[in-house]
Amino acid sequence: MSTAAPAQATDAPVIHAAPPMPSYIPPFGLRTVIGCLGMLLAVHVAGFNEHVTEIGLSDIRGAMHIGHDEGTWVISIYEAFNIAAMAFTPWFYMTFSIYRFSIFMTAMLALLSIPAPFMPDVTSLCILRAFQGLAAGCLPPVLMTVMLKYLPAPIRVFGIGGYAMSATFGPNLGLPLEAFWFEHVGWHWLYWEIIPTAACAIAMMAYGLPKDPMHFERFEKFNWFGLLVGLPAICSLVTVLYQGDRLDWFRSSVITNLAFWGAAAFIVFVINEAYHPSPYFKIQYWKSRNITAALLSLVGILAICSILGDLPATFLEEVRGYRPIQTAPVSLVVALPQLVMLPLIAAICNSSKVDCRYVLVGGMLCLATASWLGTWLTVDWVRDNFYLIQILQVFGQPMTVIPTLMLATLAMGPADGPFISGMVNMLKGLANAIAFALFATLSRRREQYHSTMLLDHHGTHGLALQGMGDPIDQQLSATSPDSAHVAHNALEVFHTYVHEQASVLAMNDIYYVLIWVCLGYAALNLILPHRVYPPRAPAPNTPAR
Repeated sequence: MSTAAPAQATDAPVIHAAPPMPSYIPPFGLRTVIGCLGMLLAVHVAGFNEHVTEIGLSDIRGAMHIGHDEGTWVISIYEAFNIAAMAFTPWFYMTFSIYRFSIFMTAMLALLSIPAPFMPDVTSLCILRAFQGLAAGCLPPVLMTVMLKYLPAPIRVFGIGGYAMSATFGPNLGLPLEAFWFEHVGWHWLYWEIIPTAACAIAMMAYGLPKDPMHFERFEKFNWFGLLVGLPAICSLVTVLYQGDRLDWFRSSVITNLAFWGAAAFIVFVINEAYHPSPYFKIQYWKSRNITAALLSLVGILAICSILGDLPATFLEEVRGYRPIQTAPVSLVVALPQLVMLPLIAAICNSSKVDCRYVLVGGMLCLATASWLGTWLTVDWVRDNFYLIQILQVFGQPMTVIPTLMLATLAMGPADGPFISGMVNMLKGLANAIAFALFATLSRRREQYHSTMLLDHHGTHGLALQGMGDPIDQQLSATSPDSAHVAHNALEVFHTYVHEQASVLAMNDIYYVLIWVCLGYAALNLILPHRVYPPRAPAPNTPAR
């Protein structure tokens, strides 16, 4: 990952010299490409397993007779182990080898999906999903390392673009896939749809990935304490984010205890990582302006993209009553063009004449414009009204994610890759949890506020409008001779209208917040990071740094 770019800033981490090319890595060719594509497919398999089951949770709950509260635990437990696994994966794939570790985890993820629809109760399903989350979380950090280790320097930015697909293409394809499997095949395939693609990914990795050796001697310095403290700490904090709004945050003893003990354990974990001779990731990297700006931006950008994806789906399903298959085109508008936009943005950023920071700022302005258009949302909107907002995200998402990953990775040396990989991927997963918590809390609180204000205005001005008649009563009066029944139905209709208006106003508020967050991140990335240059192969007479 080292480059022939100008010298790094004085506050950058130490750049280790490039080691000689390992003998097990063959010359770059079609076989290596197939292996890298297999790794990319495996990560998408993990993403589909996450997003499709999360989006289709209501259908799964109905088929498996699971209540709403129990269903939320199925999601939060999966996400907790998924995110926690990302922090510790680099140590394990360096020990067991990328080749063996990747194939084993992909196979484990697929095999565990077979019995999932037949679990007898919620507890057994949660345990199974915890192991699936653990396996799925191990794959994205490996993808980052594969793209940066096995691809030659001139096309390494395209590898970063491939990794960015897991943050832009995969999540937006989750809703259409859920709609297809449930409507046309059967709800069991919400779990099983990953099996054939996982088998294909395993075959591609087995053929194309270099067979690197195992290093069991690393267990002599294994960071047992970091694993025993860090794993429950991360799981606790992620659970707080996913369950906090449902349990009313710190009014719940469960959330209070998880937050307190999880935060305390995480502080101990960070201190341990700073001084342990074999850490899972290096806290010292946060001293670099580039890495600090990139990691902070990565969390914010992915959270923004997640919320921008949730808003149209939530509106169309809750206010307009759309089924997922009717909402799917809105997600496809963002997902499918990524197959073209990601390589295009990667090609632009791969030019030494282009400063990726300005590409990032341009992407943030696209997302800010999309958020501004969202503030015009009304209850009369339908699916077609969201297409312009989604088209802006087609440009905004890759323009923000690829430069951010470049800022985080291209300032590092080859020996630093595993340490930054775990940190980047853990924060990438944490961004989804933060987005879920923010969206749930903001939408509920703002909906309650607007509902109270609307009812207050109705109570204040209702008598002044009595002489004009009640249009709801007029419409319903012919439906029943029982006046009490008509009055009850009229009240139900009235509260439905109030709920719809309050929900739309709450979403407007969230769009307004996103505008300022996007502009804030644009300003941050103009000020904080230093420029990085795309990697280039060293000249024949240039000594290794």
